[in-house]
Amino acid sequence: MSHPKHPSATQILACGATIVTLSMGIRHGFGLWLQPITLERGWTREDFALALALQNLVWGAIGPLVGIWADRVGALKPLLAGALLYALGLAGMGLANTPALFALAAGLLIGVAQSGTTYAVVYGVIGRQLDPAKRSWAMGVTASAGSFGQFLMLPIEHRLIEAFGWQPSLFLLAGAVLLILPLALGLREPPVKASGPRQGALAALKEAVATPSFLWLTAGYFVCGFQVVFIGVHLPAYLKDQGLSAGVATWALALIGLFNVFGTYAAGALGQRFPKRYILSFIYAARSVAIVAFITLPISPATVYVFSSVMGLLWLSTIPPTNATVAQIFGVANLSMLGGMVFFSHQIGSFLGVWLGGLLYEQTGSYQIVWWIAVALGVFAALANLPVREQALQRQPVAA
Repeated sequence: MSHPKHPSATQILACGATIVTLSMGIRHGFGLWLQPITLERGWTREDFALALALQNLVWGAIGPLVGIWADRVGALKPLLAGALLYALGLAGMGLANTPALFALAAGLLIGVAQSGTTYAVVYGVIGRQLDPAKRSWAMGVTASAGSFGQFLMLPIEHRLIEAFGWQPSLFLLAGAVLLILPLALGLREPPVKASGPRQGALAALKEAVATPSFLWLTAGYFVCGFQVVFIGVHLPAYLKDQGLSAGVATWALALIGLFNVFGTYAAGALGQRFPKRYILSFIYAARSVAIVAFITLPISPATVYVFSSVMGLLWLSTIPPTNATVAQIFGVANLSMLGGMVFFSHQIGSFLGVWLGGLLYEQTGSYQIVWWIAVALGVFAALANLPVREQALQRQPVAA
């Protein structure tokens, strides 16, 4: 049986970026379904938020396991399984008639699906197949694709809901996400050949947890998840509460996606030239400044669009320098698993951001407390990334 050849850099970037565009682009629009679903089903915002919070938590918890699988067998099988579960979860969101069933579809199924169709798996291929000198840049290109997916898919999802209703739109997206199946074939890799005795996943994890820089990166990524998922899910409802139209909210999220194309690319490219810890620290500090300005100045479509553009530059731009730093410190043999572990922290933050947004809104009638929590966490993350050391670990030879 012949093994697949090494995919070219162009093929990896084209297929990987398109997969991330679809997978991330669709999920970034879930906030557009909050009001139509809760109004028609008679659910609370907390019901909807809890399902998406569960999605983020499941995605994070399953991510390291899928990462171990991808590190051992390559990206193809996790991508195929993820695409099928994604389609099933989207269809289930449309059919669910109780909060529990909705949480099963939107939370459990799509959470597992995203662990197999997003950054950790695709970045594993980049780490294994591309020159380290291009790694941070290539991760930036792929993260930019996820951002472009947000810009591309949000207006499409908004139009689908307007033209067909919220339920048929979910069924149409379930069909669209199956395009990942043929794209996954472009990321087939030859079997991974270890250059010596291979470090096991458990040993790699113990080594990482004992490394302070890994813990600082993980703490910072928690904050990233809290901020972006709270904003991504609750911003449309927040703007409606302020008297602005659904169209303003849609374009706000789309602008975040558009400007993040440039932000993530720049973060990846700058990560080849400058210490990545300084890039990360700047991103988190700048987010806090932007949020303070947004919630204290009088709100209007203009201020929303300026805020969205600034946040867009900072949105997923943490991803390339964080993952490239993990690869730089620990190597690529267990990159999907270690990337998945850092991302688990991100998703715990995501869970708390989206859930607290719904919970505190129901209790206080306002999102104000959560905005200020996001500001304080941004200051913490800016400080937490400064002690990170980016040098490769000096290991003892692994015993056979």
